[in-house]
Amino acid sequence: MIQRFIELGEGYGDIFELCEITERNNDRVIHLLSLTTRLNNRKVVSLVTVLEPTGEGKFQPLYICREGIPHKDEVLGRRYELFQETANRLNKKMIELEVRPSTSFAEKELYYQYLIGILRMNRFIPALS
Repeated sequence: MIQRFIELGEGYGDIFELCEITERNNDRVIHLLSLTTRLNNRKVVSLVTVLEPTGEGKFQPLYICREGIPHKDEVLGRRYELFQETANRLNKKMIELEVRPSTSFAEKELYYQYLIGILRMNRFIPALS
């Protein structure tokens, strides 16, 4: 099975796209994640939609808006609220995890491998088959 992060941007348009992808694929949505980290001495959040793997190709996409949402004193702002509203419409609970920042890795791909390891270890995505 191939599990791969598909990175969107971090602006409003990107959150709208993530919400649209999530709603259009509501029959495939497994988890909605909120990944909190510290980046340049400020708390930020990444939002992730985890979809079921495809049948034939065994490809599992994980759509992410990486480290783009400021987290100020427990106030997450409108972009986070949009994703939370999508979760509510789909009757999904958002899973919150604290992770290392992407800047602590030499390459973005190593960061995504780290996240995949965490998600496998916590059984949010299946192990390799």
